[in-house]
This record gives sequence, C-alpha cells and structure tokens, in this order.
Amino acid sequence: MKIKTKELSYDEVMALPRPEHKPPQRPSPLLRAVVRLASAGDLKAVRFSWKEEDMERVGEGPYLILMNHSSFVDLEIASRVFCSKPYCIVCTSDGFVGKERLMRGIGCIPTNKFVTDLRLLADMRCAIEEKGCSVLLYPEASYSFDGCATPLPRRMGVMLKRLGAPVVCVHTEGAFARDPLYNCLQKRDVTVTATVTGLFSAEDIKEKSVAELDAILDERFTFDSFAWQRENRVRIAEPFRADGLERILYKCPHCGAEGQTEGKGTELVCHACGKRYELTEYGELRTMEGEAAFTHVPDWYAWERQEVRREIEEGRYLLDIEVSIGMLVDFKAIYMVGDGRLRHDSSGFTLSGCGGKLHFERPARLNYSLYADYYWYELGDIICIGDAETQYYCFPKEKIPVAKARLATEELFKLLQQRRGRR
Repeated sequence: MKIKTKELSYDEVMALPRPEHKPPQRPSPLLRAVVRLASAGDLKAVRFSWKEEDMERVGEGPYLILMNHSSFVDLEIASRVFCSKPYCIVCTSDGFVGKERLMRGIGCIPTNKFVTDLRLLADMRCAIEEKGCSVLLYPEASYSFDGCATPLPRRMGVMLKRLGAPVVCVHTEGAFARDPLYNCLQKRDVTVTATVTGLFSAEDIKEKSVAELDAILDERFTFDSFAWQRENRVRIAEPFRADGLERILYKCPHCGAEGQTEGKGTELVCHACGKRYELTEYGELRTMEGEAAFTHVPDWYAWERQEVRREIEEGRYLLDIEVSIGMLVDFKAIYMVGDGRLRHDSSGFTLSGCGGKLHFERPARLNYSLYADYYWYELGDIICIGDAETQYYCFPKEKIPVAKARLATEELFKLLQQRRGRR
C-alpha cells in the first residue's frame, strides 16, 4: 500500500487551508459489502474463525469495540465478525490521504496517534448516540513491535464512562505471527482466530470505578504472540521469517553494539561480534554457537527497554539525526518539505529544518508512546511527532532503530509520572 506525496516548500504548506472538521458518517451498506468482499480472500487464506463469550451481557449494541492491533488483517476480521451491525472505525489521519471520501463512506473517524484529540470523544459519541453505530477502537494505537501489548492510554476508564456504551473486546491469535510488522510485509501461512467477548455492560461501566475499569482493560490487553506460537506449536517454516528482525532486536546483548544486527532468512547476526542466532520454526531464538543471551524475542526486547531506561536515568540518552520531513495538514497528500534535524532527549522531541523556518517541540510529558513505524507506506522507517493540527513524518537519513525512540518515549513518560507521583 502506498500513500500520495507531494513536494512543496514549508511556506506553501503553512499557507494551505486546513480542512474543516466533519462529524462521522454512518457507513454505507454498499461500501461495507465491498470491504467484506475484499477481505474474503485474506480471511480464507488464514482459515479465520471466531467464537463469542458473554455477549448476552452487552445486548444488541451499539458498542464500543476494543481490539488488539497486530496487522492489517485486524480490519478484515472486524468486517467479518460485525458484518450484521454498522460500525465506525477510529483510524490514523494519514489513512485518509488521497481517499477521504472512501474512508468516510466506510465510517472511519480520523485522529492523530498519541495526541490529545478533544474532538475524538465527541465524534465517538456522535457515532454511537446519533448515528446508531458501534465504534471500533484499537486502544494500543499502533501495531505491536514484539508481539506483546503496547501501552494503553492512561485512564481509559474515563472515556468508557463518558461514552456510557457497552464494551466488546476482540482478541486475535495468529494475526501477529501471520504478518509481523518487522518482517517487511511478507505474509506467513498461519491460522488466525478471534475471541469476541462482551466485556462491560452499560450498568458495569456505571458501577465500576475508573481504576477498576482500567485494571480489567490492562489484563485483557496482556498477551505474548511469540509465547502463544511456542506453546501451541504453531510452525512457521517460511525461509524469510527472520527478515528485518533487527528492527526490534537492534542491540547485541553480547557485545553491546547498536545497529549492527541484521535479520535475514532464518538468522539474526551481529556484524560487530559475529554472534549468530536462528529464529526457529516455533518462534524461539537458538544460538548457532555458545550460550544464548535470550531464547525469547520479547525478553530481548524487554532487555533493550531496560537498557534505554538506564541511559535515560544516567543522562546519556540522545537521538540526534538528520531527517527528511513530510507534513500532514490536510487529507490531500503528505507534503515533503525538505530536510531537517530531529533531536530526542529527556526533555522530549525537537524538530528543526526547512532553512530555519520549521521549529517544533513536543515535551516528554505529552507522549505516553510514539508513532514509529517500519517501511511506512513502502517509503521507509519513520518517527512521527506532532499535535492535533499537524503531523511531522521524519524519515531518518541514516539507519537507526526507530524502536529505540519508541522505547525511550515510553520510559521517559513513565519516569515523569513516577516523579509526579512522589510529589
């Protein structure tokens, strides 16, 4: 999938009129049918099936549908599971570029990732209360990097109480193993299933505290796709299964080098010290010689998180790189405005460029996570920052692990929250 880009100067982009806010539309029955038809091939390929639990407690809807996010097949799953009920989908604003009419026609509601969007709650209420539609939300906001849950926004329970709609939870298994983000859009032969659970009735939401609702959601959004693969003996025999694995396993635990690992074929090798691992058919790491530092991919990724946190606590963490800059200010194109410099440290992000005309700062306290992506719309790895009005898509000019920037963002936010709690 590609996205429309256009080269303009920074001044030209800033002079463009900003689009007026539009309320959500009830999805077109014809377009819903087209989406189901377009999804049929993929769902057949993964032998998709699902089961329902406790749906009687939530009635006939409309619902707030919360779903874990692993790959594009998630959207196709929703089209099958909820084919009899109209629903709107909260999606990232860049998904509207070049196809706004279509996206609104299928009921999509645009928002910017990891940014406080005060209009979003009003749009969701409009969809539920005025349009009579359920709302599908991926609360993690981004695909999982390592097959485990990414952080949920804090105080999700507040949103649940303000909406007041019954909540349905959809948990998929196999979607990550089928098409993990790191693996360069190469699909594997994996069966995908889903469990659809009536999680909260409207009465449950009234009766439970925000803390209780948040605790239940945190428990529901706890999973480990690599462990699931190992425990269920799900065989992935594709010879490219380790391609791109360095995007998450970017630091060698043997020599400490960063950016020297490479995943190719079925192996991950560190070019600094020569250490080699095989990613087995059951998703485990096996060293080619000597002792393995990790046999479980999420454990390696968790160690990298600890390493990033240590850098932050010791005042050593710094990302300072040259980038190409794209801007999103409307739904017509991603405007490529030139080059700049992206800096990330304990204070947050600073982006400057375009001959000194662009200067944007995003404090660490405002980002609980980061919109970072691999091979974004087939253009390249990105780090995206911004606010409710403008998004800046930063394409590093050198090979750097964007996963590290996401880990650092999350750990900085946690540390700030902890310090605030001690006051």
